[in-house]
Amino acid sequence: MASLSTSLLPQYTPQQLSSASALAPTSFPISFRSAATLTLSVKPPTTITCLSTSQAQAAVATARADSRITERSEIRLGLPSKGRMADDTLDLLKDCQLHVKQVNPRQYVAEIPQLSNLEVWFQRPKDIVRKLLSGDLDLGFVGLDTVSEYGQGNEDLIIVHDDLEYGDCRLSLAIPQYGIFENINSLKELAQMPQWTEGRPLRVATGFSYLGPKFLKENGLKHVTFSTADGALEAAPAMGIADAILDLVSSGTTLRENNLKEIEGGTVLESQGVLVASRRSLIKREGVLDITHEILERLEAHLRAAGQFTVVANMRGSSAEEVATRLLSQPSLSGLQGPTVSPVYCKRDGKVVADYYAMVICVPKKALYKSVQQLRAIGGSDVLVSPLTYIFDEEPPRWRELLRKLGL
Repeated sequence: MASLSTSLLPQYTPQQLSSASALAPTSFPISFRSAATLTLSVKPPTTITCLSTSQAQAAVATARADSRITERSEIRLGLPSKGRMADDTLDLLKDCQLHVKQVNPRQYVAEIPQLSNLEVWFQRPKDIVRKLLSGDLDLGFVGLDTVSEYGQGNEDLIIVHDDLEYGDCRLSLAIPQYGIFENINSLKELAQMPQWTEGRPLRVATGFSYLGPKFLKENGLKHVTFSTADGALEAAPAMGIADAILDLVSSGTTLRENNLKEIEGGTVLESQGVLVASRRSLIKREGVLDITHEILERLEAHLRAAGQFTVVANMRGSSAEEVATRLLSQPSLSGLQGPTVSPVYCKRDGKVVADYYAMVICVPKKALYKSVQQLRAIGGSDVLVSPLTYIFDEEPPRWRELLRKLGL
């Protein structure tokens, strides 16, 4: 820090200081390439803080994003433009009664009639993340791997829903099954191999130029070089281009067919489709929080119901309480909060009587047959089974968590 006492130095407003022109050497004869704080003792005293190049770029980017958020009124949702992720996202929205209406399949813009003032923009997944950060989008559906790679931990990105149940994969390190790697089965063993030196580093081919170096550095691999590549990475070791690859893996079949293997501790992250939002948009743009709430409720209600069936059956009993007691004695017949039991009325000898009781429960799809067997064992009959479409909770836990993150 330096102190100068002079009244001849020019005075700058905060707006001028944040602009490139105010920082030009011709305007102010001090280098701004390194961070420094300069205090000018004038009357009255004025303090000018000089930002480093990276800090200035970040400040400018934030200012631009804030500007873009406030200058438009419509809310923008980014969807993947093509591929399996795009199809699965559209299917999920359709299942939630949010139909994406695209007049022309060649157009990049569409709408969801059920959500007013919302524009849908079809973009490449990495561009969705970039445009969330730049303020050009407010919400987006992408894979967690894409958010992690291109978001790079930026605090403006908030994961609204992290478990959309599609796009499952993992980002993993894979090495050959043969040669010097034949007996290497863990990341620790790979790091301890004497072959890797400053002159002969481990060569890794990957499309993840942020997550890859970060992960291997954190796990003790000091001598590593990366080559950036997209697609067909499995061929790189066999061609002699790389020693290992870091790529997305689903079933692992492609790795095995190319004589590659995953290793213990080599998984960077588990990924699937997520709903992500811009923190600035949620706080500053009118209507974004309300639309996010509705989308989240629809997603939660549908996904919660997707693995459940409604089971209805008749049971003989002396009272509703007695039937409920029998049902609750079986572990798979308790439903979401408990069974619903009501009398079934019939007419006998001119009188209305209730010898049977109808019970209704929700049963997980995986436990359906077992539940029907238990139901029959305690006197259930006329069993009806139907899939559920939605289960709306009082308030989605993820909504409460989102409000907490936003400080609302």
